[in-house]
Amino acid sequence: MDLSNLRPAEGSKHSDNFRRGRGHGSGNGKTAGKGHKGQKARSGAPRPGFEGGQMPLYRRLPKRGFTNRNTKKIVAINVSALERFENGTDVTVETLLQAGVINNALDGVKILGNGELTKKLNVQVNAYSASAKEKIEALGGKAEVI
Repeated sequence: MDLSNLRPAEGSKHSDNFRRGRGHGSGNGKTAGKGHKGQKARSGAPRPGFEGGQMPLYRRLPKRGFTNRNTKKIVAINVSALERFENGTDVTVETLLQAGVINNALDGVKILGNGELTKKLNVQVNAYSASAKEKIEALGGKAEVI
């Protein structure tokens, strides 16, 4: 017995469309899983997070800053990471993923100018720093924005 063999007991799980309160023969009639009496058994039970009138946790905790919904997650790599490609290669986001230079492209890839480059490459990514573009084009390569 190990974690990969664990399963719920037979008959212990119901589907999401299980119909509650349809007679005692259904296995979930009468109180329909709400127990006997009490606030949670009745209609108009408090919303999730309600703490009986005590200031709820989500209002007690301080709120700081904000998250910009329109921000983009750009993967930045240095010019020195392009050194692993052969001379004259077309370097795209797909080839960077296949070579293992980046794990995922998220919203785009930007080449930064740190390091040295000794090969002529045709690079096609989303953005470049000025020094990175300069280094790629100095060797006769192309720095295209896609």
